[in-house]
Order: sequence, then C-alpha cells, then structure tokens
Amino acid sequence: MSAAARSGTLPAVFMRGGTSKALMLHRRDVPGDLAAWEPVFLSAMDSPDPFGRQLNGMGGGVSSVSKICVVERSARPGADIDYTFVQVVVRDGRIDLSGNCGNMLAAVGPFAVDEGLVDVPDGAVRLRIFNTNTRKLVVATFAAAGGRSVYRGDLAIPGVTGTGAPIRLDFLDPGGATTGRLLPTGTVRQWLDVPGLGAIEASLIDAANACVFVRAADLGLAGTELPAALEAAPGLLDRLARIRRAGSVAMGIAPDLEAAARVVHVPFVGLVAPPQDSGSLSGETIRGADVDLTARVISNGVPHQALPLTATLCLAVAARLEGSLVHEAARPTEAALRVGMPSGILTADAAVIREADGWRAERGAFFRTARPLMRGAVFYDAQPPV
Repeated sequence: MSAAARSGTLPAVFMRGGTSKALMLHRRDVPGDLAAWEPVFLSAMDSPDPFGRQLNGMGGGVSSVSKICVVERSARPGADIDYTFVQVVVRDGRIDLSGNCGNMLAAVGPFAVDEGLVDVPDGAVRLRIFNTNTRKLVVATFAAAGGRSVYRGDLAIPGVTGTGAPIRLDFLDPGGATTGRLLPTGTVRQWLDVPGLGAIEASLIDAANACVFVRAADLGLAGTELPAALEAAPGLLDRLARIRRAGSVAMGIAPDLEAAARVVHVPFVGLVAPPQDSGSLSGETIRGADVDLTARVISNGVPHQALPLTATLCLAVAARLEGSLVHEAARPTEAALRVGMPSGILTADAAVIREADGWRAERGAFFRTARPLMRGAVFYDAQPPV
C-alpha cells in the first residue's frame, strides 16, 4: 500500500441486518488485493482496541457490530450478487474471512437493490446471493417498490426493537460450508480430548458455518444462563475456548491448537439443553412449552446476546440428525425448530435426508429484517502491512 493510499475515505452504507450491524461496501471501492483490506478495515472499525470499545472507529466493541460486508454484482452463472463477509476482531488487530454471517446476509439483497446493482420489479424480489467465504448460495426473498427495497413491515425479531419487512433467507445445500462436509469427522457425536479438561462429548456439525455443540450440563450449567452470567462464571470462557480449539482441529479447520486460536470466527461453540423456562435480556420469561430447544452460543470468544443466524441454522440441521447431542436435547418436531435463547425465541427450518453414504442437509431457512442506518463515507488511516 502506497503512503498516499494509507488514509482516505470509502463510500459506505451502515446497515442493520438481523441482530448485527455492519459497514456495507462496494467491491469496486475497496483495494483490489485482499491483503490490502486488513489495514484499511482495521482502521475503519478501530482494531486492535485493548479497551474493547472501538471508540475510534465504527465498531461497537462486540463481534456482532464489528463487521464489514463487501458486495458486487456477480458474474457467476446462477448468482446475482457476490457477498464477502469480514469479521473485524475487536482486540486482536486482524480480520477473519473464515465464515459467513447470516444476520448481515439479510441486508445484502436490499443493499444491492438500493445501490442499483440489480434491477428489480415491484413486488416480491428473489435474489441469489453467492457467499464467497463458504462458497454457498443463499436465496433472499423480500419486497421492493419503485426500484427500492421495502423496510417497513410487521415482523418483529428477538433482540431488535420495532418491526420491519420480512426477509426470507433460504440456504441451499448448506452442509460443509466451512469444511466441505456436513459431518467433518464422519459421525454425529464423538469424544474430544481437550487439553486441561479431558474427554468432552460433542457433536461437530458444519451447516452454514461449522459449530461444536456440547451439553450445557456437562459444563455444570443449566443452559438458561444469560450472557453476563456466562462471562462471570470462573474459568468458563477459557474452558469453552479450549473445547472450541479442540473441535477446530478435529474438524480440520486448523492444523493444530495454536492455529485454531487464530481462526476466531469458526467454529462457534453451542451449549444445548432441553426446552425449559428461562429469563431473557428484556426481562420477559421464555416458557419451556413455547420452545423445542434451549441454546447459548459463544461467538468470537464471548457469549452472543442472541444467536448467530448461521449457528441457528446449524442447530436446526443438527436437531434433525439422529444421535447428535442437539437431537438428544430437542423436543421431537417435524415443524421448524423453536430455539430459546438470551433475547427470546428464534425459529429456523431445515430439511435433511439420509443417503447411502450418510446424511445430507438439503436446505435451511429463516426470516430476518434489515434497515439502512446511514449513508456517507468512512474514514480510515491505515498502518502499512508489516
């Protein structure tokens, strides 16, 4: 990167997608070389920040609002839009492109319409979005009027105030998004040898993003704990980080534990428990009778305030896999899976089939809302790559 290019501005739209927020950028406006993205994006979001607040950038101090989406019209057959997700790590001063973000996917289609990347008729819009991180296709269905996306509507989603227009996201053939296989180790459950902890039973599932699912009870938890309680539990996050790293190596995501510590976005760690009454961040009670599963997810090393959408889809797929820990914990149902989580209840649908050579995930789907928050230019003052 030349000295002249180390500072400047990028045209951007700041958007909410689901329960996340991100800078939405055109691929044409960012450096052509992927290696040049990191210093620009770190400066724009303020990373590394040892204070964990990102006050000197657009980030908000937690992984769900330290994100960037790079979008362009697709030249691929069968796709309308290409979308690259960038997780900007808050404290460590690096970006992670290892996985997808389902929440921000909700914003990609509407952004593409509003920015003129695609021409659409009034009414229902169906855009085929190719996620470059996972090499998977997602179909977004939403409304448009007058060449613009419709954002006003009656759909409420847990963790977000107000309502919005529904955006349906259909993940096609979501298995193997991270590793190339729905069951990276070939089995629906196994024992992980976790350094410092010993043997932990886990289900290692890869659908939309790779996840390591463990029983909350095996870690001395009810599964209903809110994020602050999980963070305050002595040594818990360290134990979960050890489990995550061991799972990453077992799934082939990282070659060793040291490398696994550097790949922070995937796999997620999911704590699963049977349906039960629990509290929520809004103070309301989630009734066990209204959910099919109770779950908590650790994302980028911290408890998620809701659930990552890709992890929710992976939960829905795993609940269909007989013998998995998620299937064991979930109430049997042929309907969409209702997951009790810190911000309320999330619903995701999934279909799997058992073939001669094993399980295959056919699809997964859920609804989100999105909203543009600001349009302008984001400033960056990047340090040159070392």
